[in-house]
Parts: sequence; structure tokens; C-alpha cells
Amino acid sequence: MDDIVFKLAVIGTAGIAAQWFAWRLQLPAIVLLLAAGFIAGPATGFLDPAADFGAVYRPMVSIAVAIILFEGGLTLNFKEIRETSTAVRRIIMYAGPLTWAMAAVAAHHIGGLSWPTAIVLGAILVVTGPTVIMPLLRQAQLDARPASLLRWEAIVNDPIGALFAVVAFEVILVYIGLHQADNLFALVIGGFVLAVGSGWAGAKLIVWSFVRGHVPEYLKAPVLLATVVAVYAASNLVLEEAGLLTVTVMGMVLANSRIASLTDMRRFKETITTLLVSGIFIILTASLSIEDIRSLDWQAALFVASLLLVIRPVAIMLATIKSGATIQERILTSWIAPRGVVAVAVSGLFGTLLADAGVADAGRMVAFSFAVVVTTIVLHGFTLAPLARFLELKKTSKPGILIVGGSRWSTALAKKLNEAEVPVLLADQNWNHLAEARLASIPVYFGEVLSESAHHAIDPKSFSSLIAAGDNDAYNALVCTDFGPELGRSHVFQIGRIDEKARQALNFTLGGRSLTKEPVSFHDLREKLLSGWTFQLTRLTDEYGWADYKDSRPDGALVLLWIKPSGTLVFAATASSSPGQNDRILSFAMPKDEARAEAASKTARKAEVTLAAKTVTDTKPGTKASGTDQGNIPS
Repeated sequence: MDDIVFKLAVIGTAGIAAQWFAWRLQLPAIVLLLAAGFIAGPATGFLDPAADFGAVYRPMVSIAVAIILFEGGLTLNFKEIRETSTAVRRIIMYAGPLTWAMAAVAAHHIGGLSWPTAIVLGAILVVTGPTVIMPLLRQAQLDARPASLLRWEAIVNDPIGALFAVVAFEVILVYIGLHQADNLFALVIGGFVLAVGSGWAGAKLIVWSFVRGHVPEYLKAPVLLATVVAVYAASNLVLEEAGLLTVTVMGMVLANSRIASLTDMRRFKETITTLLVSGIFIILTASLSIEDIRSLDWQAALFVASLLLVIRPVAIMLATIKSGATIQERILTSWIAPRGVVAVAVSGLFGTLLADAGVADAGRMVAFSFAVVVTTIVLHGFTLAPLARFLELKKTSKPGILIVGGSRWSTALAKKLNEAEVPVLLADQNWNHLAEARLASIPVYFGEVLSESAHHAIDPKSFSSLIAAGDNDAYNALVCTDFGPELGRSHVFQIGRIDEKARQALNFTLGGRSLTKEPVSFHDLREKLLSGWTFQLTRLTDEYGWADYKDSRPDGALVLLWIKPSGTLVFAATASSSPGQNDRILSFAMPKDEARAEAASKTARKAEVTLAAKTVTDTKPGTKASGTDQGNIPS
């Protein structure tokens, strides 16, 4: 028992460590997870999942895959697919069956597999794993259309490919005489209808119980998780792997329903999915044996090459003719099709079932699947971003700032950022507040940024930071709280003077960071703007450094941020280091000439006050005048 606990701890630690290093080094996380699994399994023999976990190994993997697919379904909002719906539909309806047929032929004639094994393998390789696509899309920063195309295909195709494998397996059992042909059609159609119906019914039950208040808030996430596992298991009792379609449908229905607490549950599911993806990839890679790896010969290499360079491009190009997708999007989709957890898990399941049915080379199916998974993960993981850049499908914008609140102060800030070539979007629900920004050709969003429509219209990944600059401190805090999980708590800022005790109590749960080191209220910023303060952008040089800059600033100047030569934005309120050479510093201060004039005016007024006070003192009764003025004093 202690040995199993230790191995589970190693799996969890290695998985999260791989995710962290991938984030730190800007590498595809799946590649590092595969490396960790190979080291733990075939390389060292430390981990043998089938022997270590016994009978619970495959059910554990199956449930994890179901939860991953459900979480993927939660990201499929129909509003995001309007522009690519035709292409997605054709890829699923036409490219999937084409890939199945061509992959089966290639696996038999090129890979040397028997027809039963080749047909089932071809069905399995229809899938393009969301467990791989989602992390790759997160790092590659594609435009919205190609990203939506790849995400929808990956999530919807996974259960479809699994059902194709079920159909192929049942046909083979009928062919070799183990099942009756008259039951095949009813079983497959009935299983499909049950899967879709169960997913829809489960989602509607969740919506009804949550909206009516039959489930307390603290139990919503556990109830949802338990329901997903229950409907998955129930569908699988009727038709093997039909549960994958059930949970995907359930996730899609929930994603397009109006549940207030769905956002919090989605974040919880994302956390669970990250843990499951990390662990499952390590476990499945570790399950490979040296014999499986050695069984991969030149025929397997040719099969993988044909799948990547011929079968996938031909299927996608034919399926997307006149679909509305551009040639660049079609080329990208033709190349990017990494396989993941579902392909490996389903191939392991049906490889065992085919072996039990007497198919001699069924064991090679797992090795072929792993060869495809590893090759596609490595090649597509390292080529997605460069290819998207070459095809001009990658977001080329620099890190931008979303400014909420269309006051004169925030409009002036947006103008200065626009001059500095920093992408900015100014949002306000009052059309008149955006008039000046629209005249200055600054991108604006008219509407409530906390609404559902805004969350579809405004892509948080397009911005590195947010500034809540409205005249209501509570609303600013609410905006920062809402966008904090998307942008990161350390990248949401707000203006406004906050009570110190309240700030300390709510700092890590509500609101954002103060935009300035010492909080300044909306009223004070507006008064400073009206009195002549302006936004100023200053570049530091070798001769004019940070110390010189600070000495040259007028009294009370507010340094907001600086822009690195790479375009990275560093906010002064949270900076851990000082700006350096070639950094451009954005400040809000009185212009130098006016500051000098105001300082001179203050000095003159002070001198006048001092002289007046001295004169009054000198002319008090009983005070003796001095000099020639004494004779001029009237008697």
C-alpha cells in the first residue's frame, strides 16, 4: 500500500512539475509529460500501471477521460462557432469517415496489420485529442477562427472516433461469428440515441436543480462531478464507450445554458482536468513496454508518415471545399491533428478485446497508436506556432490593456497608450462616454463588460492586463474580481482610494491591485487632469537613467507603468525591479514648463505673503520706523 501511495505521489508531482516547466520554458506541456512517463515506465521500470493498479487501472483511465471530455464540452459555446460551423460540420461528417477508411487501408497495406486490427485502428485515429489541442492552443495564441475550428473538431471528434471503433469492433465480431448480425444495427443505433438522450437529460436535470435551488452552492461542483460519472457509466452498460458521447453532449448543453454558477464550476473542472491530463499521460506512457517499442519497425514509420502527410491533408481538403474556411485555415487544420489520451485509452481497450477474440496481431494496435500519439505531439507541438505565424493566423498584437470606464482621464490614458503602440480597448456602457475615444480611433466596446455577451465579444487572452477606471470603487473591484481568474490576479488593477483595513481584508479575494503605489481616487485624478496634468511617455537611455528621471519629475508625479523594448508591460505598483535602458515610462504629471511656472508662482506668492506679514509687523503702533522713511510718517 505504501508503495502505491508513493507512486501516486510521484505521478502527481511529476505531472504538475512538467506543466510548470512547460509554462516557464514556453514548451508544449504534453511533450514533457510524455518524457516523464517514458522515464518512469520503459526507461527505469519504476512504474508499471497495469501491475501496480490492477483491476482499477482501466476504469480509472476511462473515468478520467470522461471527465476531460466533459470539461472540453463545457468550452463549446454555440456563439463561438457561427463563423466556422460549416467547416466543423463537414470535418466531422466527411473528413472523419474518409480518415477512417484511408487509415484502415494504410494500416493493412503499409503497416502490415491484419484487416480486423487495421479497421479498428483506423476508426480510433479519427480522434484529435482535446487533451493535446487545448494546451497547444493556449500557448500558440491563434486567431479566433482557426482556434475555434481546431478546438471544436478535437472535442466533438473524440467520442465520434470512439463510437466508430465500437461499430468496427462489433462488425468484426459478427464477421468472425461471435455476435449475431441482426442485433448489430439495433445495438449501435440504440446506443447512439441513448448516449445523446442521456447527455441532454443529465444536463437539463442539473440546470433545473441548480436554478430551482435544490442543490446548495457548496455541493454544486461535487453533484456535477458525480452526475458526469453516473451518466457515463450508465451509457457504457448499454454500448461500450458510448459514455464518451454522453458526457460530451452533457457538457455542450450545460455550456449553452444560463446558470449563474457555471463559471465557478468551469474553473473547478479546469483544475481537475489539468491534474487528470498530467497524470493520465504519464500513466499511459509508462504502460508501454520495451517489447511494444521494439515492435515498431519501418512499416510503422511509413504508416505514421502516410497518416500525417497524405491521409489527413486529403481528408480535410476534400471535406472543407466551399466551407467558408480560408486556404490558410484549411492548410493549418490539414497539418495539426495531434492524438492524445482517448486514442491511447481506446486502443488499449479494443486491443485487449480483439486479442481475446482471437486476432493475432491485436497487441500491435497499442504500439501503433502510441507511435502516432508521440509523433503528432512532438511535431505538431513544435510546429503549430511557427506554421500559424507563417500562414498569418497567429495573433500578432502586442500585450494589450483593457480599460473599463470611459471617463476623460481613462480616454486620455488610452490615447497615450495608443500613441505608444500598445493595443488598448476602452469599454463603457454609456455611449456618450466613448464619443471622444471613437473620434480618436481608439477601439471601444459599448456594453456591460460583466455580461455574457461581453465575455464572447471580448477575448481576455488578447489582453495582458486590465485597468478598472470607473467612478465607482465597488464596481471597479467587481470588474477586477471577475477578470482576475482569466488574466491573473496580479494583472488586474483599479483606481480609487480604498480603506486600509478593508483593503487588507479583501486583498486576495476581491478587487484588484492599486494602479498607483498610493491609491488615488477617481475625483483626484479628474481634478488633476482639469488642472493641466497630462500623460507623459519618456524613454530611458544610457545617459538618462532611472535616477535622472526621478529627479526630473515634478512633485506628486504618478508613474503608472513602463514598456519594455519587447513590448512587455510592467506596472510600477507591482514591479520588483526598476526600469532599465530603452524602457519607456508612462507617467501622469504636470508638464515641466507649467510645473516650473506653478513652482515659481508658489514661490512668488510665498514671498508676497512673507513681505506682507513683515510690513504689517513693522508698522504696528509703538514700532519705530527706520531710515529716511521715518520723516515721511505723518504726525
